[in-house]
Amino acid sequence: MSKISCQIEQVVPFFDIDSMRIVWHGHYVKYMEKARCALLDQIDYNYQQMEDSGYIWPVVDMRIKYVKPLTFKQVVMIEAKIVEQEYGLKISFKFTDKRTGRKLTTAYTKQVAVDKQTGEMCLLSPPILHEKINAYLA
Repeated sequence: MSKISCQIEQVVPFFDIDSMRIVWHGHYVKYMEKARCALLDQIDYNYQQMEDSGYIWPVVDMRIKYVKPLTFKQVVMIEAKIVEQEYGLKISFKFTDKRTGRKLTTAYTKQVAVDKQTGEMCLLSPPILHEKINAYLA
C-alpha cells in the first residue's frame, strides 16, 4: 500500500447550497473528483494517461459518511489518499474545516481497470499503475 496523498482547498460556492442552507449531498462527489484528479496528476497517471495506456477506470464502489454539513463560503481542505492499488484503485477522502481542523466528512471510492479494447474488467491492476506509483515514490 502506498502513502501517496494530496490535499486541495475548496471554498463552498452558493450554487452548491440546497434549501436547507447546506451543501447538497451529491456535490460531495464533485469535490471528491477534484481531489482525485489532483492526486492522479501528482502520480502522473491522470484520466487521459489512463486511457492512452489502454484502460478506463470506472468507479465501482463509493461510500460517504457525512459527519458535519458543509456551509456556504466555508473553506474545506480535502485530502485524497491512495489506500489500495493491487486489486483496483481505492482512494480515501477526508474533509476538514480549514479554520478549525474539525473533521467534516470521510469517504472512499474504488475504481477498477477495464481494458479499453475488449471491455474486460481486470482482476488485478495493470502494471502501468504500479510503475507510476513506484516512480513517484522513488
